[in-house]
This record gives sequence, C-alpha cells and structure tokens, in this order.
Amino acid sequence: MSHDHPYAVHGITLHAETFGDPADPAVLLIHGACASMLWWEEELCRRIAAAGRYVIRYDQRDTGRSSSFPVGEPGYGLRDLAADAVGLLDALGIDRAHVVGRSMSGGVALVVGVDHPERVRSLTLVSTTTGELPMGTVDVPEQEPDPADPGAVVDHVVALTRAYAGTSPHFDEDVTRALVTADVARTRDLAATLGNHYALDYAGPRGGGWEALRVPTLVVQGELDPVFPPAHGEALRDAIPGARLVVLAQSGHDVLEPAWDPFVAALAEHTS
Repeated sequence: MSHDHPYAVHGITLHAETFGDPADPAVLLIHGACASMLWWEEELCRRIAAAGRYVIRYDQRDTGRSSSFPVGEPGYGLRDLAADAVGLLDALGIDRAHVVGRSMSGGVALVVGVDHPERVRSLTLVSTTTGELPMGTVDVPEQEPDPADPGAVVDHVVALTRAYAGTSPHFDEDVTRALVTADVARTRDLAATLGNHYALDYAGPRGGGWEALRVPTLVVQGELDPVFPPAHGEALRDAIPGARLVVLAQSGHDVLEPAWDPFVAALAEHTS
C-alpha cells in the first residue's frame, strides 16, 4: 500500500507521495483520466529517483484518496487540475518542476506550461494528442461496471488496460490485476472515479495552445498505441516549438515495465 500524505490545496485535499532527495530537481508526475498515483508504479518512481530526481506522484481530484466531487457533475476542468498541480508544488515548497503529463493530463501539463511557465523547468507529454487527429480504434468493454461491486470494477479496468495495450507484448494480466485491485481498494468514490474525468470542462490554457509553449518539451509515444497512434506523437512534436519525439518500441498506450528503462533514460536526459 502506498505511504502517501494529504496536502491541503486551495480548499481540497490531494494525496501525494515523494521519492528521492528533495534537493534534487523535482519531477511532478500527472496521470491520465480516472487513474490514481498508483499508475505511476512505485518501482518506476524509484528508478526515476535513482537518476537523481525528486519524484512526486499524486492522486488528482476524483482518484484515489483525494477529494471527490458529485458523480457526473464534477464542476471543474483542466484549468483547475493544472491549478491543483501548481498548488501541490506550493504545498511541497517547490518553486519549479519538470512536469510529466500522461494521456488526458497532457492537457493538464499544457495548461501548466502555458499559463504557469515560471513553475516549469520542462514538460514531458506521454501518450497524448493535440486533439486534432482521430483517435484509434480500441476494443473497450461496452458495459460500465456497477461501482458498488469492486470486483466488477477490477475486471472492467483490467479489460480496459488490456485493450489500451493493443498488440503490445508488454501487457501482463497478473501484474495489472494486482495494481487495479490495490487502486480500487484505496479509492474514495469509485463512481466518481469511473466517470467524472470524462465529464469535466476541457477548456485549455488562457495563454494559447501548443504553439505557445516556451519550455523544453519531450513527446513520448508508444509505437503500438491503439488510442493515440504514432501520428499523434508526430503531430504533437510538430505543434510545439523545439519539441523532441521519443518512440517507445512495442509499447501501447501505457508505459509498462518492459519500457521503463528507455523511458527513464529519455526522461533523465530531458530533465538534465
């Protein structure tokens, strides 16, 4: 179980966990839709910390142990999630961080980078999109699980993760089931977690779009990502001034353990 701590961030509670030496450059990991901090796996965080980084992972609103909101009516948007990220840095006493946003939270990282550039040393955008290309075809489970049945939720999320892996050989059902089971067990409100990130306001930065980014940016793309196929990573690289693209061989939408070494190496180089 994660040894996380609660932090008060402008009226809500965010649970976060840190790894490494606070004197090292900070790396703030922001996960995608409906996913708690556990999806930045503990061993992955330790490997990043071993590269000389102070790693922060946290539960966004409506995930894990952080504050939850009315089901179907979260009342917040990407800008609020970006303000949460900045507020967490404040709570931790961190002036500037290397910000890593995965999937949906590529949008959160974009808002942080454009509207709060003074807090950002660099951006890393993992498995995300400019939003201008069509999504790929993913065979996701058709029926939503009953949030009152934790076992059904576990089965559903495992099936979803398998679908997001596509044809990647990296998916391991036993590893995934253990992670999902731990995540479901520590989630404050499963109904809110399953739905609210799909109901939030997706308004982007006030200061412009991808072209407005002025911080060093790394784009990480899975070679076999069925959600955002490789053209999405290329479009993202081309949309951001000076951005660099790294393609993870044989990876799907998630960065699973067989891809951790190249991912950590790319992140360490980018944040050096």
